[in-house]
Parts: sequence; structure tokens; C-alpha cells
Amino acid sequence: MALRAAVFIDKDGTLVHDVPYNVDVAKVRLREDAGPALARLQAAGYALVLVSNQPGVAKQLFDEADLEPVWADIRQRLSRHGVALEAVYWCPHHPYGGHPRYGSECDCRKPRPGLLLRAAAERGFDLARSWLIGDILDDVEAGRRAGCRTVLLDVGSETEWESGPWRQPDGVAASLTAAAEHIAAAPPIPESLPWTR
Repeated sequence: MALRAAVFIDKDGTLVHDVPYNVDVAKVRLREDAGPALARLQAAGYALVLVSNQPGVAKQLFDEADLEPVWADIRQRLSRHGVALEAVYWCPHHPYGGHPRYGSECDCRKPRPGLLLRAAAERGFDLARSWLIGDILDDVEAGRRAGCRTVLLDVGSETEWESGPWRQPDGVAASLTAAAEHIAAAPPIPESLPWTR
């Protein structure tokens, strides 16, 4: 069975305006062009997957269950544009968190690629043909380490600009619309052969 291409989308600062540690749906605001931009990617055949660090769980600022209404709200808002997220993958860990289960190092907190690798294994994504859109270089690094191409959404979120071999995006965009245009215009990568999976 052929593997599918996906676009992995960071949540805070990328898909929605960043409100730190927010689980109040009344404060969730999609980027103004999020619906049409994601609709274009979906129409191009990409599965859409949200990938998000949620260290507020490890820091005991909210519970895991508090995130469910947020995911549901985002899905509902995107559905108005005909957009369906295939899945949401999120990391509850933070190395300095006080939570007995999640206050630790992990493989899923970006810039590590665990969320993307898990999604690919569970849902049959071809990471070489997939993309990640994120607003900081930790997102870019996670995408590149997973084997994806990446677009940095340059909206002022990155403050450290720490460089490195995994932190060079394939494109830089000022909006989700521009990110979708970059992905749509990029040369396609052939489907992975079975023996390379």
C-alpha cells in the first residue's frame, strides 16, 4: 500500500496566535488565513496533522483532559473551510516539569522528531514527501530530523535564532498562505520504494 504525504502543522504561533499555556477556547484565535491555506494543502492531497508541544501538562498548569476541548474547537473552526485535521499529536513532557509522569526528557518534544515519527508509523505517511510548517527553529529541526521538508513561518516568534545543520528550513514564509504556496510550488519527491521504508 502506498504511503501518503502529510503536512505537519505546529499549533501555537503557527496555526493559532500564541497565548502561552492556554486551554481556554475563548482565547483560541486561528491565523486569519489558516482555513483557506490548509484547504489548499488538503486539496493538493496532503493529510493535515497538528503537532504541538504542551509543556503545561508537565508543569502542572493544566491536565491532559483540558486540551480536548481545544482540539475540538480548532477542528470545528477549520471545518467551516472544509478542512479536516487527520490527527493531533502532542507532547506533554518538559524536563523541568514537576509532574511525576511527564516531568522528564522524552523523544517527542520538539526539536526531537518523535511526534512525526509516531504519526508516520501509525498512519502510513511518507516522511520524505511530507512537510512541516512551524514558527520557530525547534519546529524546523523536528521536521528535518524526521526526514521532512520544512517551512519556517517567520512571524516574529523565533527569538534565539540558534543555527545548526538541522535548523535550516527549505523555505521561509510570512503567512500560512505563502507557506502553502511554497509547498504547492515545490518539486515533487517520488514515492518511497518499499525496500526503503
